[in-house]
Amino acid sequence: MSNSQQPSANAIDSRFPSIEHLRDRARKRMPRFAFEYLDGGCNSEVNLQRNTAEIREVQLKPWYLRDYPGSDLRTEIFGQTYHAPFGISPIGLQGLMWPRATEILAKAAHTHNIPFILSTVATASVETIAEITEGKAWFQLYHPAEDNLRDKLLDRVAAAGTEVLVILADTPTFAFRPKEIKNGLSIPPKMSASNIIQMMTHPTWSFSQLLTGVPEFKTMKPYIPKGLNMKHLGLFMNKTFSGRLTPDKISSLRDRWKGKLVIKGVVNYEDAETALKLGVDGIIVSNHGGRQLDAGQSTIKPLTELAKDFGHKTTLMIDSGLRTGPDIACALASGAKLGFMGRSFMYGVGALGKNGGDHTISMLKKQLQQVMEQIGCASVDNLPQHLLKP
Repeated sequence: MSNSQQPSANAIDSRFPSIEHLRDRARKRMPRFAFEYLDGGCNSEVNLQRNTAEIREVQLKPWYLRDYPGSDLRTEIFGQTYHAPFGISPIGLQGLMWPRATEILAKAAHTHNIPFILSTVATASVETIAEITEGKAWFQLYHPAEDNLRDKLLDRVAAAGTEVLVILADTPTFAFRPKEIKNGLSIPPKMSASNIIQMMTHPTWSFSQLLTGVPEFKTMKPYIPKGLNMKHLGLFMNKTFSGRLTPDKISSLRDRWKGKLVIKGVVNYEDAETALKLGVDGIIVSNHGGRQLDAGQSTIKPLTELAKDFGHKTTLMIDSGLRTGPDIACALASGAKLGFMGRSFMYGVGALGKNGGDHTISMLKKQLQQVMEQIGCASVDNLPQHLLKP
């Protein structure tokens, strides 16, 4: 058995052999407001659906009458060899969706040796995640409006041993998400009659939250004034972060950050060209999981186009729309070096709690390995050779 298959697939729970099974189980175990925050997109959720649907239009060519040595899922990114070509996306408010979800997924990612990206607005601190992952986690920065706060965050991230900094380009403004507006999403959840009933009817979630404590923005906690109610906390966070990423901000970050610098959210040639000129080391093609722009493209189409011009110049990755092992294979065949997923892993934690991370990673590896064995692909780097071009 190759190193790419460690740990073994024994972590798979046979009751939930697909992401669809995990999603259904998570929906039943989570209060509706928490599940809809995880599951939903913006406006009419057109691009949320388009993301996955268009990935699944990609087709792969099998070769059957050849010698085949077996599949190797390992991939190298930024000098680090990972045991599978997919990672866990940065997700805000993870602890609201399921208690200690951030820690559960970070531990599973470290155990399986795949990338884990911590969000600035996650519910575990950068120091906690660094301890769990032995400093191997990546960090996604929501760019602060003030340079002083930016520098404090960067110093902490560097001190934690982080080598890869991810900066967001795809959240220049706050999205219009009807489900979140209707649910009164906040931390803690708005105590409407509906939300109280939802919590009462989901005792496992509620009891776990009681034991864990109220979810907080742990990395940001030292900078948040004490005693703010939820309305004023929201106003503080809105004022603290400046969503629009500019060339000047990127250049300043490049000068200050000594590790690898990745931009997440690039979807066109002009932005990719600008990013490379500014010295970034990698690009994650992303539309924020279909949560920002309903009228935009899916991620697989810009990835395919960018790979033609930039695939040999930088490390191209993809986020948004991937749910399964076959989706990962299609994304890699289309030019990505690595695929990131968020919802799939959170469905796993929502369904199986502390075992959800191990289960989901093991299942995705098994699915991807089966695809590679079926088409006769020995290495993930060879997947583009199996792409059926329209």
